[in-house]
Amino acid sequence: MRAYHTLSPPAALGRHAILFATMLFMLMPFIWMLSLSIKPPDELFQAGISLWPDTFYGVENFSQALKTAPIGRFMANGVFVAIAVLILQITIAVPCAYALAKLRFPGREVFFAMVLVGLLIPQEVLGLPLFILFHKLGLLDTYAALILPFSVSPFAIFLFRQFFKTVPDDIIHAARLDGLSEVSIVWRIMVPTAISAIVAFAILSAISRWNNLFWPSIAVSSEELMPPALGIAFFHNEEAGNDYGALMATATLVVAPLVIAFFLVQRRFIESVTTGGIR
Repeated sequence: MRAYHTLSPPAALGRHAILFATMLFMLMPFIWMLSLSIKPPDELFQAGISLWPDTFYGVENFSQALKTAPIGRFMANGVFVAIAVLILQITIAVPCAYALAKLRFPGREVFFAMVLVGLLIPQEVLGLPLFILFHKLGLLDTYAALILPFSVSPFAIFLFRQFFKTVPDDIIHAARLDGLSEVSIVWRIMVPTAISAIVAFAILSAISRWNNLFWPSIAVSSEELMPPALGIAFFHNEEAGNDYGALMATATLVVAPLVIAFFLVQRRFIESVTTGGIR
């Protein structure tokens, strides 16, 4: 039988060319950002495209970025908010997903339909109701305002539910025969099988919280509470002015932790989209 999975050299070359062009197209904004972060002001708007500057100005731009705005504070806020939100999301989503995937109860399909509806609602639609609610609760301009609105993730519930459905029911029945409660089954059996999915969701959740600008710009006004994305906007509007080199240096510092974190867990991320709950 003829094997169709092996590509001819021209086809393989064409495929790699397309992949390389796509990769370059996606990375070009980041490459350009890094290029601007090491250029002096007089080279930022010169005619033509040059990735490497005639005069290296990276030390000055990054020094200016660190002096002008409390980047470390903004990034610490981003890490704290991302971790707190992720813990709450997993704590809530995992039991909900297990119930929707493995338990039989009246209204289960209705609840799952509500989860799907939640996936379709844009964050901006909830901005005004959440603002009014947190204003009445007196929680505006606090860490709670940055964390609580995202503690329930319909996407996490949907993702984990689909993942849990791949776990054989025989494993759960055996655990019940051994005397495990439903709570123990969730945290001692289901969660270990879903580590890849949890890692993948953690990456997406962290990126979402790290880059979120809309809600923090409404919920907080104190500089000491600003997450990275809002911190960059503050840096540009109040301090940097037309110093785009320092602004790009700030953006590079903010993006760098996400890139490093992704490379550290990329293997788990790839596993999560190519494997099920049980290998």
